[in-house]
Amino acid sequence: MKTVAVKAKKLAGASRISGVDDRTLDYVTEIFKSVADRSRLLILMILAQQGETHVSAICKLLSQSQPAVSHHLTQLRNAGLISFRRDGKYNYYAIDSNHVGELLAKFFPGPASTTHRLPFGELEIAFKVK
Repeated sequence: MKTVAVKAKKLAGASRISGVDDRTLDYVTEIFKSVADRSRLLILMILAQQGETHVSAICKLLSQSQPAVSHHLTQLRNAGLISFRRDGKYNYYAIDSNHVGELLAKFFPGPASTTHRLPFGELEIAFKVK
């Protein structure tokens, strides 16, 4: 029991240091868990490059079955990273840029005209907050 209290206390201190409330910090932790999967990260990269994409095209690009890709898309949708629209019996997916932008703005405040860059080894994410 004492270990749990110490851990909770450390986490609360971390959120004060970061300037982000605990709820947002927990939410972002869940998002990072969602993109910690290679297939889900690849799906985000596909959607970033191609824009709105039909699930069958994603399956073909990943060489994965439709149920497997649908599972990953559901995880990303639950994390608020992507949105979808239905056209007849087909679903089309896209990055939910408004939601992601709001989230990035909380963590990386600055002028709207400034391009922020997050390097991850050879991968770099660049964004502007509106």
